Amino acid sequence: MEILTLLGISIALAVDAFAVALTAGAVLDPLAERRWFRLGLHFGLFQALMPVLGWLAGLSVHQWISAYDHWIAFGLLGFVGGKMILEALRGEEEKAFVRDPTRGGTLVMLSVATSIDALAVGFSLAMLGVSIWIPALVIGVVAAVLTVAGMLLGRKIGALWGQRVEVAGGIVLCVIGTKILFEHLI
Repeated sequence: MEILTLLGISIALAVDAFAVALTAGAVLDPLAERRWFRLGLHFGLFQALMPVLGWLAGLSVHQWISAYDHWIAFGLLGFVGGKMILEALRGEEEKAFVRDPTRGGTLVMLSVATSIDALAVGFSLAMLGVSIWIPALVIGVVAAVLTVAGMLLGRKIGALWGQRVEVAGGIVLCVIGTKILFEHLI
């Protein structure tokens, strides 16, 4: 596989992770190094592992998963995005209860939701007879780097726009989920 093709695929797969990281960076206070490291590590790891799983599963499992993978991504992103919007609209009194998207179940849901497309890439690479190890490594590293960059950029945007960013971020997550659903249904 050519390096430019691999980089193009890696960047395309990391766009959702970048958008989620942008939102997380904008709403987290403080944006400690451990948070951007944790999100970058998880998003990169999931983006690297999903193509490997897809590649290993092969064509037989593809028929089962492809029927509903877009619904999983839509549901997870819609849930997290809707929750962000509701929490932002509740106001400052409720801020103490806002969950950190770089921890726990939210982190796992976001990691899975932003990496489901990588599963399909793994299936495709298996069909092409391409070894998965180098592509998976590049996909994971690109996702991790773009995630950290998104969080740092999001921090700057969050400082400028304040609480409106949390509502906008929730909307972005819902739109990404809807986009994934729409692309797979049509």
